[in-house]
Amino acid sequence: MPAAAQITVDVRVNVVSEKARVESAFDALQPTMAGATISVSGLINRPPMHESSSATLYAVAQSVAQGIGITDLQGIAVGGGSDGNFTAAIGVPTLDGLGACGGGAHADTEYIKVSKMGERAALAAAITRAVVNH
Repeated sequence: MPAAAQITVDVRVNVVSEKARVESAFDALQPTMAGATISVSGLINRPPMHESSSATLYAVAQSVAQGIGITDLQGIAVGGGSDGNFTAAIGVPTLDGLGACGGGAHADTEYIKVSKMGERAALAAAITRAVVNH
């Protein structure tokens, strides 16, 4: 048995009302071994990102994508955490995940598809142009 152990947990919630409940559950953790202690620090640090606040902007992105020949643009909720969570939480229409295509996010095996970089840059530029010219 080690003298000490530490764990880091990345916790996310889908609705703001769940934040307090989840944080309380962590705070209520009790050790099951005599002499052991549990110390919990930190908080959930990103609000959830709701699709509804960005539906109009996503419709623009879909239209623009089709206009430049991208037919596979899909909106999905992945429960991730980005700076976009903060802008979406205050009502700013926000799209996330428009950068590089690839896989293995945040792992040693992470990669991007270089062949898609031009298309992704064109998409970002076209969306920006559509929003600015709106």
